[in-house]
Amino acid sequence: MSVAGQSGTWAQAGIHLGIDATNIRIGGGITHLSQLLEAGDPLEHGIARVTVWTPRATAASLPTRPWLNVRSPAWGERGALSRFVGQHYLLPREARAAACDVLFSPGGTTPLFHTGLRVTMSQNLLPFEPLEAARFGRFSWMRLKMRLLRSSQGHSFRRANGLIFLTAYAQRVVTDMLGSSSQQTALIPHGIEPRFLQPPRPQRSLSDCRPGNPFRLLYVSILMPYKRQHEVAHAVSQLRQSGLPISMTFIGVTWGTYGRRFKALLETLDPKREFLFWPGAEAFDQLHQRYQQADAFVFASSCENLPNILIEAMAAGLPVACSNRGPMPEVLGDAGVYFDPDQIDSMAQGMRTLVEDAALRQQLAQKAWARARAYSWRRCAQDTFKFVAHVAQRAATRVS
Repeated sequence: MSVAGQSGTWAQAGIHLGIDATNIRIGGGITHLSQLLEAGDPLEHGIARVTVWTPRATAASLPTRPWLNVRSPAWGERGALSRFVGQHYLLPREARAAACDVLFSPGGTTPLFHTGLRVTMSQNLLPFEPLEAARFGRFSWMRLKMRLLRSSQGHSFRRANGLIFLTAYAQRVVTDMLGSSSQQTALIPHGIEPRFLQPPRPQRSLSDCRPGNPFRLLYVSILMPYKRQHEVAHAVSQLRQSGLPISMTFIGVTWGTYGRRFKALLETLDPKREFLFWPGAEAFDQLHQRYQQADAFVFASSCENLPNILIEAMAAGLPVACSNRGPMPEVLGDAGVYFDPDQIDSMAQGMRTLVEDAALRQQLAQKAWARARAYSWRRCAQDTFKFVAHVAQRAATRVS
């Protein structure tokens, strides 16, 4: 049914929500989509049916629900051009044929030729922070990609009837760049899986640590310039040379030349592999075990929308030394030690403060764990369905 013709019928039939997940193929996007459909109950908010368009591989990770219909069109399995035409031209036709009342595009880009109600979400802040994108190189493909995304997502955000932000920081950045608009907005952070929640453990005294049994620091994130793994390695090496018995394990898949340069840096700083370790990527369903093996966590990124990895570490009961940029202070609050990610000395001092003070670590870990418990997939899913339903119902009221 269309919005114009349904104002008196939703009470009986309910809203039909379409979800454009055609560009969701890896990483956190799949987690968000699967948890949205797993943890939420759209029926509670007047949404009777949900139809999702997504690739077959993503569809395999989605739950089975009586109100859920998953479609994997052939065009979504082909090359980039076919997928572009499919998302922007064929999908709107399919959504109209399915009588969707509103289309939700969690990837941030809505179909160009969709003329009905649309809701989208800001998940990637890198396109809206040009100085951070410039870290990939002045004439790099990644920087060009971020400019293109800023254009396409900015266009989608302006045209959307509803726009979801994950943090207040992200909302300020995007609004400052695009200007204020008349669409409805909501602040709905993602959640974390319960397996990450572990009460803080008793903190090890630094006097109990030695080179053969070091204080174990952990940093989990994809290796990219704005994640600052190079600077973290230098800071840890500096602390190790000063006599602190610490080690650092980096977990994350590599990106381009940054990973190759990082591997070469580790060879230079720690040729015997005594305190700097990089085993590569880790399966997401096993990642909680890595947190449980660490004594403290370091998060050095300078550009995030919502730092899910930081929240996972907080939920794991780890004390955190953290970048003071972006939304990190909004998420971590007074439950961590902060440093300037541009300054290796600041980074080293932040880690030193955390490592040397067991009582401070215990206090911060407890605070961080308590804050992390507020991030619930159930709450995220319910708030999302509630907001989408509100956008649709408000539009229906205006045309009735």
